[in-house]
Amino acid sequence: MKLLKVLGTGLCLTLLCIVVAPKAKASEENHKTSITFSGPIEVPGVGQHLLPPGTYVFQLLESLTNRHIVQISNADESQVLTTILAIPNYRLKATGKTVVTFHEAVAGQPEAIRAWFYPGAQWGEHFVYEKPRAIQLAQETNEAELATPVASTSVDDLKAAPVEAVSPAGDTVDTATVVEAPPATTEAAVAEPAAPAPVMMASLPKTASNLPLIGLVGLLTLAGGFVLTGFLKFMA
Repeated sequence: MKLLKVLGTGLCLTLLCIVVAPKAKASEENHKTSITFSGPIEVPGVGQHLLPPGTYVFQLLESLTNRHIVQISNADESQVLTTILAIPNYRLKATGKTVVTFHEAVAGQPEAIRAWFYPGAQWGEHFVYEKPRAIQLAQETNEAELATPVASTSVDDLKAAPVEAVSPAGDTVDTATVVEAPPATTEAAVAEPAAPAPVMMASLPKTASNLPLIGLVGLLTLAGGFVLTGFLKFMA
């Protein structure tokens, strides 16, 4: 009897894992993070550029090949405050905590966010400011900064906006002076993945999903639970 009860509980836990796992994965994919700031901060992008002290939700709206779109919302995610163009920035060692870096602050002015790194990820998001502001930041820090020469008013604008690096003098320089490129081995692996060995089996269309299979397994598991429950009542 005890063995049958354990099996019934195991089936229920299996069903729970099948339902919950995809939700957890989605959260990891968009790097959703809640961050609290004790002072006002400056951000670039389309929307609000000055955020007062408080808690905000950062997440990836889209991850394109060589650029990402970052979205910042209020604490309960009821309002999108700003949408930002960011360039992936590589770090040699990932940390277990969220890391936000800032440009060197000018006395009396809010700090301007430079980059955001998600816990455990080697790739971070280096924010891109409009060129006039990027030149000012470069002059304040005496370092080159990422810039876009066009004013964006929508997410589509951010996807297509050109990105360059500017020196404190306002000259265009190599973006590698600002963002860290990935190791050559990593870049090669991404550019030319190994070809899989040919196999004789039917493949699903590219747009297909494994959700129907998960649903079928869940239904079968649930049905098994009902059968075991009825059997236990009969044996009682």
